[in-house]
Amino acid sequence: MSRVIVSPSILSADFANLERDIKLVENAGADWIHVDVMDGHFVPNITIGVPVVASIKKITSLPLDVHLMIDNPEKYINAFAQAGADIITFHYEAVNDVDRVIDLIKSCNVKAGMSINPKTEPKLVIPFLKKLDLLLVMTVEPGFGGQKFMPDCADKIPLIKKNAGENLIIQVDGGINAETARICTDFGANSLVAGNYIYKSNNKKEAILSLR
Repeated sequence: MSRVIVSPSILSADFANLERDIKLVENAGADWIHVDVMDGHFVPNITIGVPVVASIKKITSLPLDVHLMIDNPEKYINAFAQAGADIITFHYEAVNDVDRVIDLIKSCNVKAGMSINPKTEPKLVIPFLKKLDLLLVMTVEPGFGGQKFMPDCADKIPLIKKNAGENLIIQVDGGINAETARICTDFGANSLVAGNYIYKSNNKKEAILSLR
């Protein structure tokens, strides 16, 4: 299997020292920066928006992995793309026309990702896998960091991998640590999002390496 892409979530960073904390994980070997965008509607929390993504773009060379946990994501895709997102991931559950949203993201010259919540059956997204660049499997309920990994959600990965194109990135987000990372990569995941596990570690380089 190819190298696992590690995408630290800045949801666990110190927002008063965001540039410092992004540089810490960049220097520790992170591949991407995961940006959780929440609107207080699709999920019961509010985080950050377009201006913060634009600011982050100025201080890191890493790809920005922008995860839209919002209703009506199609309204904001162009703005996030212009702000510097390299990957935009929307939720299957938040849209009515999946193909249209994928096409909209790709028209902005950005990689298209889609996420599924814990209760969403993986068979529902099989028709879209070959159009996507990334499929994100949530292993916690979206909206808050620090939740416990839900192992039954990782069981979705083999079916997704079986039906995906060979270039699809299968990403997992939620309760990821060295132990749960191994469960996911053994099933076929090749990208991992981790927040608390990396940011609360005294040695961020070792934490990132342990996920690979």
